[in-house]
Amino acid sequence: MIAEKPLAGWRVLVPRGGKWGDGVAATLRSYGAIPVIAPMINFAASDDEAELAAALHELQSGAFDWIVITSATTVDVLMSQRVSIPERTKIAAVGETTGAALTLAGYRVDYVPEIDNSARGLVKEWPRSDIAGRVLIPQSDIAEPTLVSGLTDLGLNVQFVSAYRTVGVPVADHIHTDVASGRIGAILVTSGSVARQIASQLAPLPAQTLVACIGPRTAYDARAAGLTVHVIAEFRSATSLVEALVDHANNPTAMENQDV
Repeated sequence: MIAEKPLAGWRVLVPRGGKWGDGVAATLRSYGAIPVIAPMINFAASDDEAELAAALHELQSGAFDWIVITSATTVDVLMSQRVSIPERTKIAAVGETTGAALTLAGYRVDYVPEIDNSARGLVKEWPRSDIAGRVLIPQSDIAEPTLVSGLTDLGLNVQFVSAYRTVGVPVADHIHTDVASGRIGAILVTSGSVARQIASQLAPLPAQTLVACIGPRTAYDARAAGLTVHVIAEFRSATSLVEALVDHANNPTAMENQDV
């Protein structure tokens, strides 16, 4: 007799679309879940395109010693602007997922934090032999100042520029209904922005609805938004997030005190 898949019958809300959402949906299906893709954030052009253009021009002229990339969306911006990064400018990625996006786009990756794939981890693990020079950080308009302030405190000359805007996307009425009724068994939380949209659009969540966060930092942001967190992925990756949900399904009492 074939054993039942650990997420058989679970309806799981996936709050991002595109390739990421499709990939997560496929992984969830492999464990028996029914993915419900409902993008809750989207990205728009920067409010100050002239400032962004000026920073990217400086970058291409070799004025920066480092550029720090914190998301695949920033990689998309670089590609859309046809940015060529000089060999002398080192490229740091906040994590393996962002590093993979850079590599896929044809950019090299010189540094990725090994232990903690987050802004805090990047600062903590920054190569102590490279605490000098100018650093460009193109991020979302609502990015937290953790990275900028952390690298500045290390002694680097840091310049932030808004590369894009993060905007909320209203979910369809049937998503509201399915969440409120408890038909959605779990909700994946992939960023602080997503957490805030979930709290704004879907809270209060039914007590039985599991909230699974992609890492400790996102869990912190989710709690700050008023959500109860039940599952936290060990690593900041889609695979780790789904695996954490599977682990919870296989051993539901192991993380019952996760949010205390």
